[in-house]
Amino acid sequence: MSTRERAPAALDDVSKAIIEQLQEDGRRPYATIGKAVGLSEAAVRQRVQRLQDCGVMAIVAITDPVQMGFTSAAMIGVRVDGDIESVAEKMEVMPEVDYLVVCAGSFDILAEVITEDDDHLLDVVNRHVRAIPGVRSTETFVYLKLRKQIYTWGKR
Repeated sequence: MSTRERAPAALDDVSKAIIEQLQEDGRRPYATIGKAVGLSEAAVRQRVQRLQDCGVMAIVAITDPVQMGFTSAAMIGVRVDGDIESVAEKMEVMPEVDYLVVCAGSFDILAEVITEDDDHLLDVVNRHVRAIPGVRSTETFVYLKLRKQIYTWGKR
């Protein structure tokens, strides 16, 4: 089930404060978080586990693709004839696709891809995405410079 299909979790102020602490530093000790939010270390540990179990958050390492050897990134807009979901299912298993949405507007699907270089990007677009039955056309937007990337939803 996608995030949009799930009912939003009812989060109290303490859970939101715990999330904010972890958004600032995902390795912050539970004892430190507990002091900041007014709970014991054990209570913070339990809340974090519940937040992970119900899908509200995940604690992960965020890498810099360039430092990992992936120098090319792009957003691919895909127009589909027929069943959009079947095209999306084929695209979501592609290892280069790190973000995929079915949307309304000029494109039926938007996919962010991270590749080793421009040749790899060409291969993904030409031999993989455009080869999917139902793909009518694609438009590729190559990223030149990343200006902003956040993971702090809910802090606004």
